[in-house]
Amino acid sequence: MSELLEDPAQQHERIEQLKGVLRDVVTRDDVPHARQTLAHLLTGCDACLVAQAEDELIREGVPVGQLTRACDHHAAAVRESLPAEAGPSFPAGHPVETFRSENAALKRLAEAMLNHLPILLAEGKAIEPDPVNHLREALNSLLDVDKHYLRKEHLLFTCLERHGLTGPSKVMWAKDDEIRASLRTFERAVRAEVCDEAPWRGAVLAAAGAALPAVLDMIFKEENILLPMAVKTLTESEWVEIWSQSPQFGWCIVDPGRAFRPMAKALADATSRTPRPAAPAKRDSLITGGTPGAVSLALTPAAPPAPPAADAIIFPSGALTLEQLIGIFNALPVDLTFVDAEDRVRFFSEGTGRIFVRPKAVIGRKVQHCHPPKSLDKVEQILADFKAGRQNVAEFWIDFKGRFIHIRYFAIRNEDGAYLGTLEVTQDLTRERELKGEQRLVAYDR
Repeated sequence: MSELLEDPAQQHERIEQLKGVLRDVVTRDDVPHARQTLAHLLTGCDACLVAQAEDELIREGVPVGQLTRACDHHAAAVRESLPAEAGPSFPAGHPVETFRSENAALKRLAEAMLNHLPILLAEGKAIEPDPVNHLREALNSLLDVDKHYLRKEHLLFTCLERHGLTGPSKVMWAKDDEIRASLRTFERAVRAEVCDEAPWRGAVLAAAGAALPAVLDMIFKEENILLPMAVKTLTESEWVEIWSQSPQFGWCIVDPGRAFRPMAKALADATSRTPRPAAPAKRDSLITGGTPGAVSLALTPAAPPAPPAADAIIFPSGALTLEQLIGIFNALPVDLTFVDAEDRVRFFSEGTGRIFVRPKAVIGRKVQHCHPPKSLDKVEQILADFKAGRQNVAEFWIDFKGRFIHIRYFAIRNEDGAYLGTLEVTQDLTRERELKGEQRLVAYDR
C-alpha cells in the first residue's frame, strides 16, 4: 500500500473521493468517465478502502441494489488499476487456500466451457448424445459453486461484519444471487430435451453467455478484493472458526487439504464465541397455560417426587437440565431460531434434519445480515410489525428442492407484553401433507 494512505486524514479523503465516484457510477450516464476516475483513485490504493466507502454509502442511504449494479464497474476499475499480487501463502486446508483452490478449479471449468461450447454447438453440426452428457456432467460440477458461496456468505461475511465491514456482504451476496439465478437458467437450458436442435442450441449458448462470465467475474472480485481484505482484517481465531464450521456446507469441486490443523487452544478460542449462558436470576416462563385436549404423560407418584438436579433450570411446570433441554430441542421435528429484541441471532436448534444450515458463527449476528438483499424488506416488515405490537405471527410456505416447507415467525413477549424477540419455526411438511385416513396403531419411523 502506498505511503500516502498511511496518513488517516489522507485515507479519509481518499474514501470520500471514492464515495463520490461510486455515486457517479450509480447515478450518471457517463459511466466510462466515472470508471476512469475510479481506476485513477484506486492506483496504489488498498481494496479495503472501497469496502469502507461502500459501507458509508449504504449507511447514508444509497440503495444496495444500486451499489450491486456498480459492482461490475468497480471490478473493472480494479482490473485496470490494482497490480496483481499473489498475496500471502497459507497451508492447504486453511479457509483462504480452500477458497483459492476452489476458485482456480471453477475458473478452469468455466473457461473450458466457454471455449468449447461454440465448437460443440456450432450451427450445422449434429448434436451428439455423448457430448451433451459430458456438458451436463460439467454443469453438475459447476453448480457446486453454491457451496462456495454459502461458506462465503454465512462464515466469511459474518466475521467481516464484526469488524464493521457490512458492505461486501450486502453487495456481493446480491451478486451471488444473480449468478445463482443465471446458473439455474443455464441448467434448465442444458437439461431440456433436445427435440429441435436449433432452439436448444440457441437457449444453451445464450444462458452460458450470461452465467459463465458472471462466475468468472465473481472469482476475480473474490481473489482481488474480498480475500485480500479478509486476510488483512480477520484474526487467527476467526479463520479457525471459519475452518471448523465449513464442513457443514461442503466443498466446491476440490476437497480441502489437510496441512492446516489449528492448535487445541486456537480451536477452543474460536469455538468460545458461543458462551454457555448462566441461569437467569429471574426464571420467567415464555409459555403459559396449556392446550385443551392435549394428552398428558404426567403420572401421580406414589412417593414425593425427587428433587431436581443441582444444575437444573427451573420452570413453572417442572425442571430440566441443560443436557435434557438441548436433547428436547434437537428432537423436535422443527428447526428453531431465536432473534432477540436487538435483532441479533441468539439461539438455534441443531436437529439432525435441519432444513436451512445455521453455522454457529451467526450467533450475535444481526438477522438483517443473514438474508440476501432481495428478502430484506420482508424481514424488516415482520420485525417492525412485531415490535409495534401490530402482529404476533407471520406465516410462509415454499417449495424447496421438491419439499413443502412451512415457516412461521412468532413475536415473543413477556407477561407485560414487552417484545423480547422473534422465534422462527421451520418445518418440512411434505410427508404430513400426504397423510390420509387414520393410524391408531403404533408405527415407528425407519
